[in-house]
Amino acid sequence: MVKALININDNTNRILAIVKAQFGLKDKSQAIDKLAEEYEEQVFEPTIKPVFLRKLKKIEKERTIKIGTLEDFKKMYKIK
Repeated sequence: MVKALININDNTNRILAIVKAQFGLKDKSQAIDKLAEEYEEQVFEPTIKPVFLRKLKKIEKERTIKIGTLEDFKKMYKIK
């Protein structure tokens, strides 16, 4: 375990106290650990929701439509 002396502002101190009370932690260092865990889950290990995966699979199964190229469009509407 690493020990560190840190300077935090009053607002951060209040937030740590709330996290400490909310999760029934012993001290603010555990509150910092909890915040770091939450941050890690949200930022470093984003997960894809199952609902989104089902939507992607449904889209993959849909029939594709050929729309042509820009050159085809120009020829159709006689644009130079």
